[in-house]
Amino acid sequence: RAAGSWTRCSGSRLLRSAAVSDVVSVEFGREDIRRRIEELGRTITGDYEGRAPVLISVLKGGSVFLADLMREIALPIAIDYMSISRYGGAAESLGRVRIVKDLDHDIGGRDVIVVEDIVDTGLTLSYLISVLDSREPASVEVCALLDKSVRRIVPLDLRYRGFDCPDEFVVGYGLDFEERFRNVPDILAVHDMDALRADPDVLLSFLPRIEPVPSEG
Repeated sequence: RAAGSWTRCSGSRLLRSAAVSDVVSVEFGREDIRRRIEELGRTITGDYEGRAPVLISVLKGGSVFLADLMREIALPIAIDYMSISRYGGAAESLGRVRIVKDLDHDIGGRDVIVVEDIVDTGLTLSYLISVLDSREPASVEVCALLDKSVRRIVPLDLRYRGFDCPDEFVVGYGLDFEERFRNVPDILAVHDMDALRADPDVLLSFLPRIEPVPSEG
């Protein structure tokens, strides 16, 4: 989009693209994400040669990362999912979370890789790892796409990391804003949360661009 062009937003209002960039911008582009996931996949393939690790994704945000990562791992992997309550409230501040959906399969004796979209305080992940360790897997490692280490409260060893994340709210590539915009193909950094809350449709211009199918006849 040319500098100073217009972006259509909610209702009948129009927001200048310069103003959009004041609210949100691309932090990690789709091609950078793709290349980094290829690198992570190659590394994991080498590290687990001759083994068949179980990749565990924490819903919902980690599902997009898992889908791309597992296709870059040349091993007979298995996948499983958990869903936990986190972010906001006393549960996380005490380092405990509620498991909403547990694993479908036993991980006893298996090599486990927890696939996370983003790690910040580490409280939720630390508790989750302790839960998984209690089930006696052969090993537990973490692969996080984004590491917001500036927010870390508890020490964590992230064996595989995609990117260091700035101390800003991020959305896209599985990460949501109010359960929307997980399908944005880039990872966006939000610079003005008040403006985003006032007009979430400012993110519409970052959605995938789909060319219409030409009609026949």
